[in-house]
Amino acid sequence: MNFLRTFYRFLKDIFKNKRLLLDLAKNDFKSRYMANYLGILWAFIQPAAMIGIFWFVFQVGFKSMPVDNFPFILWLMAGMIPWFFIAESLQTGTNAILSNSFLVKKIVFRVSLLPIVQIISALTVHLFFILFLFGMFLYYGYMPTIYWLQIPYYLFCTIIFVLGISWMTSSIVVFFKDLGQFITIIIQFGFWLTPIFWSIKILPEKYHHLIQYNPAFYIIEGYRDSLIYNTWFWEKINLSVQYWIVTFVFFFAGAVVFRKLRPHFADVL
Repeated sequence: MNFLRTFYRFLKDIFKNKRLLLDLAKNDFKSRYMANYLGILWAFIQPAAMIGIFWFVFQVGFKSMPVDNFPFILWLMAGMIPWFFIAESLQTGTNAILSNSFLVKKIVFRVSLLPIVQIISALTVHLFFILFLFGMFLYYGYMPTIYWLQIPYYLFCTIIFVLGISWMTSSIVVFFKDLGQFITIIIQFGFWLTPIFWSIKILPEKYHHLIQYNPAFYIIEGYRDSLIYNTWFWEKINLSVQYWIVTFVFFFAGAVVFRKLRPHFADVL
């Protein structure tokens, strides 16, 4: 009960500080690119360039075969764009405390909001690329369906997942700086271990449950179910329940670790 009250106060603080969160996210977004000539355009140019390279290599160069009768490039982008959001949120969320150490020493500021600032910042770019993805589907002649409306659900799933992980990693990295490097390596491994470039169908069925424990799998398949396979999340109820159990474990573990380490941040920063 005590934890639920704490969680309720946390949600209340998010709502109360929503203007501050947006201002901090806006400042964070600008500060990353303000030293460059093209400024914040780089936030969109870099992922767009990567998408362009993948399109040229797989669609023009290799002439990749359709997946489940769907153009490979659309199938690939429906998996890559949510992965970009997951990776960016985890990378920047891990450094949320270190990069805002001046705010940690302010008693009136709730430090647990800092990873949310990074996630909002990454979300801005992600929303742009969701629109870009919709544009690609329209370009290839695929009209919107009612299943596209569940994209916000999978977006919410992603935010809860990356927030729990970011609370944990951003608090631990204050005391163990090498964790930031480990997170980079884990993200690289995660990219290849998650069915983004490849379909889970190429694996023997007896290994599917191992892949399905990966929360990123649920999110990426969810985007594909919404845009390609026309499947509601409740039609995969077992997978949805499994995802939320794993995610809530990360979420509450992250909250507990953050709360335990928070009083010691100012001593080492």
